[in-house]
Amino acid sequence: MRKKIEKSDAEWQAQLTPEQYRVTRQQGTERPFSGDYQVTDEHGIYHCVCCNAPLFENEHKFEAHCGWPSFDRPLGHACVEERPDDSHGMQRTEVVCAHCDAHLGHVFPDGPPESTGLRYCINSVSIAFHPGE
Repeated sequence: MRKKIEKSDAEWQAQLTPEQYRVTRQQGTERPFSGDYQVTDEHGIYHCVCCNAPLFENEHKFEAHCGWPSFDRPLGHACVEERPDDSHGMQRTEVVCAHCDAHLGHVFPDGPPESTGLRYCINSVSIAFHPGE
């Protein structure tokens, strides 16, 4: 198993934009429909903005009309970890990068029934698209 990437808050703040830091390191959420990523047919992989680990494949992205990029599955089971999240008076499942514990978003059981039935609702500021991978 790969060792977790650990950095101090000061190191993360120096590396990330203020919004990336707020979302990934402080479990924030970007405003809906404010992100950069639209559904396209372009081949590529989305990586963690904190540690550059590959997380999601563009081919598994779909339009959920929820305001955030949505995927029906991660790139592999070892890419993300899921954790209970009872914040804000809700019971949800948080999704974090398995390599650096960056908060990515949440997973819900309302995704496309013809595939996994899951919707990984991911903050666009927590991922970076690498076209052609």
